[in-house]
Amino acid sequence: MTNNLSVLGSTGSIGTQALSVCEKLSIRVGALCAHSNAKLLEQQARHFQPRLAVLYEEKAASQLKTALADTDIKVDCGMDGLCAAASHPECDTVLNAVVGMVGLTPTLTALEAGKNIALANKETLVAGGSLVMEAVEKSRVSLYPVDSEHSAVFQCLQGAPANKALNRIILTASGGPFFGKKKDQLQSVTPQMALCHPNWNMGAKITVDSATMMNKGLEIIEACWLFGVPEDKIDVLVHRESIIHSMVEYTDHSVIAQLGEPDMRIPIQYALTYPNRMPSPAKSLDLARLSQLTFYAPDHETFAGMRLCRHAIRRGGLVPAALNGANEQAVSLFLQGKIGFLEIERLVAAAMHNQPDCKITCLEDILLADASAREFVLSNIR
Repeated sequence: MTNNLSVLGSTGSIGTQALSVCEKLSIRVGALCAHSNAKLLEQQARHFQPRLAVLYEEKAASQLKTALADTDIKVDCGMDGLCAAASHPECDTVLNAVVGMVGLTPTLTALEAGKNIALANKETLVAGGSLVMEAVEKSRVSLYPVDSEHSAVFQCLQGAPANKALNRIILTASGGPFFGKKKDQLQSVTPQMALCHPNWNMGAKITVDSATMMNKGLEIIEACWLFGVPEDKIDVLVHRESIIHSMVEYTDHSVIAQLGEPDMRIPIQYALTYPNRMPSPAKSLDLARLSQLTFYAPDHETFAGMRLCRHAIRRGGLVPAALNGANEQAVSLFLQGKIGFLEIERLVAAAMHNQPDCKITCLEDILLADASAREFVLSNIR
């Protein structure tokens, strides 16, 4: 059970919902971090009174420092500020809800400082899974998944035998806004269209990843590291209702599923209160109202992101970091209107092909592969 929390990414979708959970459960918030939203972070800081408030962008941090001058809250900026929040001495748990590769370094810093991690930043494990899991083992701390799918798997594994007796993991996917469409129907997709998710209210990057279904591929890689299983033991089913968040099949072919309303406060709260169960502000699930649950096989021809991710984890080494960096850059370009929707997949595949097969020896290797993949994408725009 978390007593004092550091929130990295407090102004985003996960961060704001996490703070609502903290308020309901009277969890102390010791540090708050965001990218550049000085106005909202000031409001959060005045309400929760953390010891430390951090904005990644220096100019925004300067504005925040001026705004909070009448308080005792320390204000910091940049990666040094993120790492200070991740290792804050008063916090026992760090919720990493930042977007993208920027979350890897503070995660490693938090683990080195002996903090438990509630992880909503999947890029941390996609790019640096080997380093992160080694650090978890070395520090003897806990890493709790916040993604709804991985939280579901984690919950389904409670009470499993020591050897898990695991046959396979079944991750569910909503299918995003373009379920049932073929590639020729996606030629003219705009950012506005891609950001219309049918079930979840999420940030822009993850919503586009859901539209391309790259998100589910990244979750396959994440699950490999979290649960210590090979990718060929992880299946994906499209489940349009987003009620079953994932399933586990045991060796006796029993299948256990975790169900709930599509409300991120449920997995956030479980990560912060484990092993306890506490009353939740989320709605109770009414299965009679739903009447049916549907399942479909993914369309790998139209949405090839999952196949790219499986190929990346099979190659291993720095290839997942290159895939992740290329995807982040390509999604950013798409959101800026500089490339088309289908160009995301092409650029990621090309960047993966360009990445040599190299082992990870240190954090710098990952950061370099990430930077190289981003540069490759920028230099290969049509």
